[in-house]
Amino acid sequence: MKTVFITGASTGLGKAAAQLFQHNGWKVIATMRNPEAGADLSALENVTVLPLDVTRPEQIKSTVKKALESGDIDVVFNNAGYGLLGPLEALTDEQIVRQLNTNLLGVIRVTQEFIPYFREKGRGTFISTTSIGGLITFPLNSIYHATKWALEGWSESMAFELNKLGIDIKTVSPGGIKTDFVSRSLDSASSPAYEEMLGTLFSRMEGMMDAASTPEQIAEVVYEAATDGKQKLRYVAGEDAKALYAQRLELGDEAFREQLGKQFI
Repeated sequence: MKTVFITGASTGLGKAAAQLFQHNGWKVIATMRNPEAGADLSALENVTVLPLDVTRPEQIKSTVKKALESGDIDVVFNNAGYGLLGPLEALTDEQIVRQLNTNLLGVIRVTQEFIPYFREKGRGTFISTTSIGGLITFPLNSIYHATKWALEGWSESMAFELNKLGIDIKTVSPGGIKTDFVSRSLDSASSPAYEEMLGTLFSRMEGMMDAASTPEQIAEVVYEAATDGKQKLRYVAGEDAKALYAQRLELGDEAFREQLGKQFI
């Protein structure tokens, strides 16, 4: 029986992935900041819920150690993250640091803790939730995009580093996901100078969510990445994300940016 370690498993994609892997006969170590939120997961057979705030390096070390002591681990799914929206000049340093710590450094630190174990085994798979926002950008999301583009570049470099050791590293880049992400996992700031642009962005986002995928649909792509045996780096997930990414590749960077700018600015 294989085992997957998942961060950010209390809701949304992380929870859907935990349920899917468990349903398909895997052991699941589901981690989250507040383990009480995972009561329904821990009630499932072969699911262990552990506390993990990926912004706390010492907790990362202790939780990974505990997970490895419990048995063999085959896949690490770095899923914890949240969105930060607003013009850069309105964001606090605390917001910026929290975004970088959660979305980028958390993934890097969790991965770093598992590498020696996978290297000694000669196999293992890392999967990270990036976003279509790691391949294209929208206005007023600069720090969020900075973390997601960084994850894409970091993963691409790490593939050279790890593939030769028998370790896979992959990204899953969803578009919109039909969850309570906007109310639960979106931090924001505003400034009067950007109100019109912010209003346009929110109205466009509402329309884009009509084409969003369910967490279960994206979880299927995560499961595919975990089980297809391919040294494939990037999995663009969801019809909306695939369409946007194909459009960027077809038009080229500058023409795509110009077209997107007309819609949002």
